[in-house]
Amino acid sequence: MTMLPATTDKKLGLVIDLDTCVGCHACVVSCKEWNTSGYGVPLSDQDPYGAEPVGSWLNRIHTFEIMPEPKLAKPKGQGVGEVIGMAGEARVVHFPKSCLHCEDAPCVTVCPTGASYKRVEDGIVLVDEDKCIGCGLCAWSCAYGAREMDAAAGVMKKCTLCVDRIYNEELEEIDRQPACVKTCPAGARHFGDLGDPNSAVSQLVADRGGFDLMPEQGNKPVNKYLPPRKRTALGEGAMPAAGAADANDTSSADGLLGWIDRALSGGSAKGAN
Repeated sequence: MTMLPATTDKKLGLVIDLDTCVGCHACVVSCKEWNTSGYGVPLSDQDPYGAEPVGSWLNRIHTFEIMPEPKLAKPKGQGVGEVIGMAGEARVVHFPKSCLHCEDAPCVTVCPTGASYKRVEDGIVLVDEDKCIGCGLCAWSCAYGAREMDAAAGVMKKCTLCVDRIYNEELEEIDRQPACVKTCPAGARHFGDLGDPNSAVSQLVADRGGFDLMPEQGNKPVNKYLPPRKRTALGEGAMPAAGAADANDTSSADGLLGWIDRALSGGSAKGAN
């Protein structure tokens, strides 16, 4: 059994903004590519072009459609009426998930060989693949399903926060970030020291009300999630924002759009450039 450090010098981790994640899977693909060619043994795939492909992925995205609780119209003197306020209010949330590098990580303490461990210097949870016997105990103990057995190598794989990138002095400082953070086109992923209350990621969590995933498990995950922002619906009869243009009004359009509009409406296109 591996012991957890009483404290760590840092708490390096990710902050993921559920409001801006578009579910494009760019982080998933870049994670797969970087970790296949970098730290540890490659992430294998079995029967990748067959009917039932299986592979090791250290980062996955789950997509959910969220429907608000219905509001029931109840006309005066009558029973419950029709469901209102539903159209247009449902929303899709993309939920990226990888190892959360928990402070109280059961995947570490359950490991019989000491292969799973948490680093004192930065709090990153790693697997020593030379010690891993592939027993799977750490995967069973993980509440988040963040560990994956590599069928080809016979060892457990997990997110490393790209330790071979973030400490690589051969890279420009701007590139010393996990591959998933560096590649996110929406800027939904942030990396830093969550043990420092003055760090950019800690302030982001404080400002946006960042939360732990499944806090009832008591694992104290380092990674945080930022909740989706509330949407303001444009109700029936509401006026558009000041200065907002009517999408159907092209009378003032110029250039190619204006020329096409005048040509199709029978107006003169003379003088259009």
